[in-house]
Amino acid sequence: YAMIGKRNLVKKLVGMNIFQTALILYFVSTAAKKGATIPIIAHGHGEAVHAAQYVNPLPHVLMLTAIVVMVSTFGVALALVIMIYRRHKTLEEDEILKATK
Repeated sequence: YAMIGKRNLVKKLVGMNIFQTALILYFVSTAAKKGATIPIIAHGHGEAVHAAQYVNPLPHVLMLTAIVVMVSTFGVALALVIMIYRRHKTLEEDEILKATK
């Protein structure tokens, strides 16, 4: 809602950040298993290993990558918003669009 409904660019950025954080939380929570352990096999020589006992690390690794992308996207977007503010002296989308026409 904030990305579409708000006209202030900073509020749009905060809305984008909240949305990305919610997606990361969703994927991490769906990848969790009750009673599972981390996939490190200390003494696995000759013993049977059951994959159902371990947590899949791939979703967590992908979400760490998503966090890095989220922070870098937010930083670049914030730098662009600062440049827009310095040029137009406003952060309201309607006023910026009127000034560029």
